[in-house]
Amino acid sequence: MGKNKKPPRLKARLPKGLRDIGAQEIRAREAMLRTIRDVYESYGFEPLDTPAFEYTDALGKFLPDQDRPNEGVFSFQDEDEQWLSLRYDLTAPLARHVAENYEALPKPFRRYQAGPVWRNEKPGPGRFREFIQFDADTVGTSSVAADAEMCMLAADALEALGVARGDYVIRVNNRKVLDGVLASIGVDPSADDQLGTRLIILRALDKYERLGADGVELLLGEGRKDESGDFTKGAGLAPDQIKPLMGFVQAESNGRSRTLTVMGDLVRDNEIGAQGVEELRSMDAVLSASGFADDRVVIDPSIVRGLDYYTGPVFEAELTFEVKDEKGRPVRFGSVGGGGRYDGLVARFKGQPVPATGFSIGVSRLYTALTALGKLTDAEPFGPVVVSVFDKAAMADYQALVGRLRDAGIRAELYLGSGKMGQQFKYADQRGAPCVVIQGPDEKERGEVQIKDLIEGAKAAQSVASNEEWRAERPAQFAVPEEKLVEAVQDVLARHRT
Repeated sequence: MGKNKKPPRLKARLPKGLRDIGAQEIRAREAMLRTIRDVYESYGFEPLDTPAFEYTDALGKFLPDQDRPNEGVFSFQDEDEQWLSLRYDLTAPLARHVAENYEALPKPFRRYQAGPVWRNEKPGPGRFREFIQFDADTVGTSSVAADAEMCMLAADALEALGVARGDYVIRVNNRKVLDGVLASIGVDPSADDQLGTRLIILRALDKYERLGADGVELLLGEGRKDESGDFTKGAGLAPDQIKPLMGFVQAESNGRSRTLTVMGDLVRDNEIGAQGVEELRSMDAVLSASGFADDRVVIDPSIVRGLDYYTGPVFEAELTFEVKDEKGRPVRFGSVGGGGRYDGLVARFKGQPVPATGFSIGVSRLYTALTALGKLTDAEPFGPVVVSVFDKAAMADYQALVGRLRDAGIRAELYLGSGKMGQQFKYADQRGAPCVVIQGPDEKERGEVQIKDLIEGAKAAQSVASNEEWRAERPAQFAVPEEKLVEAVQDVLARHRT
């Protein structure tokens, strides 16, 4: 009879394209989200939360490949064999919510939402399969003033976060102008049999800033091989079709007015293209009247946005400043958010036009950029005060000390491990505790507590010559009457917060 074999030990491993997030980043990120939320609220937007997954057909043709439910999104089948998908963005769930509750909602309906989204795509450096977006959308108005407001909202949010004017720009374009250019080269933007080609073209043009003119031309033609050797099939356009498209994305001139003139000349003979230019002119008028000049919002024909559901103005928020990486090389963060008008998305459910526009911030990318700028810090610089355990028989007394600190609004915890005092101090250091509270039998008898200021202790340790001197001086450790515990700890915290 063979010996029972132990089951193999499970290997701890993080799925590709995902990451764990620690306390410091979570707190700083939450502070960032509160600032953005305050700006959105000041514009009159209301919060909404939607589920993490939807029926796959609610995402529909706007997925990278509608014939394969797992291409681009993470999908599974429920007990009724219906396909469900983790949300690809926050816009499609909003469209479903509006369609379901259309009669009860005020029109226009203004909502904001922050939450994770998932992309079943190839991960890479800084490119994750799960990330957080923060959206604001206005549903139920066709006025381009709503699109202009999205640009204003984005600019105000960045400035509220500490990004100086001149270190960012909101770039605006209009899909109708691009549709006019596509029609001029024989690609009908409304033909079902050309939707695939149109989407490839949109995604190619959307990479203009990252790949440059040469890379985009390859993607508009036969295709492009990236640095890893992976080949991306192109749109298959001929050179005489590629030329007008490249002329369009490179049409930006000095100032919004001049760029509009150049764009108008490109599509003067196309009705839909000319309509797009006029919408941009109307946005320009609203922006100018609201004090948002060319130093904050520009018109840029290279802004395309890769998703197919945009139907009018599109916009991106770009950070223009440079920082140095760990090797001293200059780094630019580029786009940290974008959006546009999507008048057809809700109509898929309602069977009637429901105009909408929105803007989405990529939270992780913006967090990284703001951290590089030094604009984000942990809202709470310390860990909790740790009350040590000298005598396990006195746990109730120690817990009472913790309760006093918490009642005074001080983060505090009782050490619940099994270590001796040295191990407890090491634990407090690992937790980032500003101080440790100690009460042995002698202190208890005298009605006192000892407070060990770990921050002062660390400073003193740098100038102490020996362990003997350390023990003799007991730096940054002092006794106070037990009834003065709260005041003493508050003094320690105040000293190190200044």
